[in-house]
Amino acid sequence: MNLARLAIVLGLLAFGPALAQADPPGLKPLDIGATAPDFDLPGVDGSNHALKDYADARALVVVFTCNHCPTAQAYEARFAKLHDDYKSKGVAVVAISPNDPEAVRLDELGYSDLNDSFEEMKLRASDQKFPFPYLYDGETQEVSKAYGALATPHVFIFDAGRKLRYQGRFDDGEVKTPKSHDAINALEAVLAGKPVETPTTRVFGCSTKWSDKRDEAARSLEKWDAEPVAIEPIDLGGVAKLAKNEGDKYTVVNVWATWCGPCVQELPEFVTMNRMYRGRPFRLVTISLDDVAKKADALNVLKANHVAATNYILDSDDRDAFAEALDSEWPGPVPYTLILAPGGEVVYRKSGGIDPLEVRRAIVAKIGRTY
Repeated sequence: MNLARLAIVLGLLAFGPALAQADPPGLKPLDIGATAPDFDLPGVDGSNHALKDYADARALVVVFTCNHCPTAQAYEARFAKLHDDYKSKGVAVVAISPNDPEAVRLDELGYSDLNDSFEEMKLRASDQKFPFPYLYDGETQEVSKAYGALATPHVFIFDAGRKLRYQGRFDDGEVKTPKSHDAINALEAVLAGKPVETPTTRVFGCSTKWSDKRDEAARSLEKWDAEPVAIEPIDLGGVAKLAKNEGDKYTVVNVWATWCGPCVQELPEFVTMNRMYRGRPFRLVTISLDDVAKKADALNVLKANHVAATNYILDSDDRDAFAEALDSEWPGPVPYTLILAPGGEVVYRKSGGIDPLEVRRAIVAKIGRTY
């Protein structure tokens, strides 16, 4: 097991037996030969899409996928290529997100910049230029249950009569070169009017986030909110060492102060990022520019915002020397945010308030979206 997968497993175990929840009672993938269940779901294009809209297609590929899952993200380009390669052959591809976004814990978003909300689905589809419809079933999840969507991604292929001919994985490659092109092979057989040699395969990916996991997600927030918060003085030598970022983690450094309204206002965004990414090669560091004698005041603000990270308060009156030690390009105003790569290279800097999505994208671009 590689370190990334081990970190995820350990993170799951930290929440105990509550995570061993079963799928909804009776849930199983649609039987081969079954008729495609009807659907009428909102799409990111602003229109509803129904099964009948694809009545003329020689074959229909329904893919249950989502924004956040690393496996789902690994297959997005392949789904787009399938659409492009087979559109002229009369094949329709429809993607459906089965997840309830309120049932997704923040630490399950460690490979993504987005949750699975409908609004964030629109962002993902736009960013990746999805050529296929991307539909939202997170409100009731009735369609996902009818199909038996076990994970993201989960592929269902129907023939012209809308009888299920294949269900399972897209292929066995994920981030490697696939050896078994299961969905493509099945689709070719359907188009040729031949039996599908392997009509069912195992699915691999993130389990569907059913709405009964909402309580689990709420408990995770309560657990994190109870984590201890501390703050320690840091001198200029410590700042210079911090800027070198020795080790293997990408480090977000946020410079703030209690007297800076925008600084305090955006602290919860950094808390969210920390909870999302700290199971990966990531850490959050805050540096307060309050007078070191007011350390208790800074700590109170950090506690109120549950900033359970590495928190410092600058123990120096020389702001120019501080700027030179941390980042010579810092013009002086707060808040100020950096992302330091291992070895100290600044890969992101922002003077003033942040765009949280921009920062999350900068983080994921470095730590990776797939295993």
